[in-house]
Amino acid sequence: MSMPDWIAVDWGTSNLRAWGLSDSGTVIKTAQSDKGMGKLTRDEFDSVLNELVGAWVDRPTPVIACGMVGSRQGWVEAPYASVPCPALPQGFARPTVSNPNLNVMIIPGIKQAVPADVMRGEETQVAGFLALNKNWDGVVCLPGTHTKWALVSADEMVSFQTAMTGDLFAAISGHTVLRHSMGDGWDDEGFDIGLEDGLSHPEKLAGRMFSLRAEGLLNGLPNDTARARLSGFLIGLELAAAKPYWLGQQVAVIGEGSLSRLYIHALATQSVAATQVNADRATLAGLTAAYRHWKENECPAH
Repeated sequence: MSMPDWIAVDWGTSNLRAWGLSDSGTVIKTAQSDKGMGKLTRDEFDSVLNELVGAWVDRPTPVIACGMVGSRQGWVEAPYASVPCPALPQGFARPTVSNPNLNVMIIPGIKQAVPADVMRGEETQVAGFLALNKNWDGVVCLPGTHTKWALVSADEMVSFQTAMTGDLFAAISGHTVLRHSMGDGWDDEGFDIGLEDGLSHPEKLAGRMFSLRAEGLLNGLPNDTARARLSGFLIGLELAAAKPYWLGQQVAVIGEGSLSRLYIHALATQSVAATQVNADRATLAGLTAAYRHWKENECPAH
């Protein structure tokens, strides 16, 4: 099998993924590792990358990376671009690499001064989605531990908002009295009840949460229902706060699995028909867009 013309890398807090691609975009090689940014010291990134993809190259090869590898705790800090800015920020960070055949370039994140917010990695997914959907304007939702809502227009990131909903769910369900009321299953109706409650009465957060424990003790509320209602309530709170983003907008949700489906369902209850987008495809499309920009504007051969 031939050597790749370039390598795409998605290096997050928990995991590292790499694709070796031809110049035309054909995936030739793939690899992944659990050695995410959160498990490494700064001087370990070089050897981890070389161990994963070093055998793929026999000549100088561009490596385009995104994600927490460019954070302050990462390999080298890739300075933030400020909104409004291109969805794919310009100006790579370039760490020192021991393998002369790996020319590593890290995509910057994006920052917002007021209200203060930052993103790393999501900007590449948004740019990838826009590359696959030309002339698309609207709001991109990226569900996760820290869900992002990004307003985009004319291929620019106009503004964005982060919600720590995933973190809140994990903390509340695992480290408060409600841990005694959480099951492993699910209840769709329970989720919808919590969702409506969160959207309609966000100010009742503290009381509504404890009532899940009380209902279990007094009325036999099933633990699976309590878990689904807590999730619905927290996503409802998020949607209430993010209403200026999704109300009256075209919305795309980048992500797979049950969490993204919950967001699509929650938006549908508000008459917003969101489009679901494959996260891996968006990430690779964004990295490819960055490679194309480098090749056309910075590659020595050009």
